[in-house]
Amino acid sequence: MFKRFKHLVLIHCIPPLVWFFLCTLRMTIRVKQVNREGIDRLWEQGGNAIFCFWHGRLLAMPFSYKRKRGKVLISRHRDGEFIARIVNYFGIGAVRGSHKKQGAVSSLREMLKELRAGTDMAITPDGPKGPRHEIKGGLVELARLSQYPIVMLTYSATRKKVFNSWDHFVLPYPFSTIFFLWGDPIYIKKDAKADDLEIIRQELERGLIALTEKADQLACGN
Repeated sequence: MFKRFKHLVLIHCIPPLVWFFLCTLRMTIRVKQVNREGIDRLWEQGGNAIFCFWHGRLLAMPFSYKRKRGKVLISRHRDGEFIARIVNYFGIGAVRGSHKKQGAVSSLREMLKELRAGTDMAITPDGPKGPRHEIKGGLVELARLSQYPIVMLTYSATRKKVFNSWDHFVLPYPFSTIFFLWGDPIYIKKDAKADDLEIIRQELERGLIALTEKADQLACGN
């Protein structure tokens, strides 16, 4: 009974409080966008993209997204339901993912459908439980099948709390400055072979790590 009550509180009561906290936080901070021109041009031309960012940089991502045509891949786990309800308050939908083969195929099909309908998709490629900063192959396969570009995205803050969790979760402090760094759109050829896709996956992994390190350096004033 207690576990059920705790679950109901987590799912129904906490998300609006988190949303209110994030909205309040947003009013106190300064946001700087770096290299956003590529995605802005894509949007102006009527395009959409697959965004990827590390799980530890998830919290402030709604601050970077101004459109109402986005969805994020979220696990079917109870914690995933919690996150899905929070992002829904920001006008961002969810596609529920699964590690099981049947569920993963279903999620891939749904994401392909959403992309072709003009929806941006967001993926934390090292989520939901790691390993930290390791991109799984599903991201690359989605880009290959859909022929929509991958756009790397990250952020850091001048004042922040970095939790001692598996993903080193980052919480920006009030009255800090947040730097959002955007990668250029990356397209993957439809006929790319398995070996080529693995090389691309590794390059994306190194690229997103480097982009995140650059964001941290900017936030530190280096």
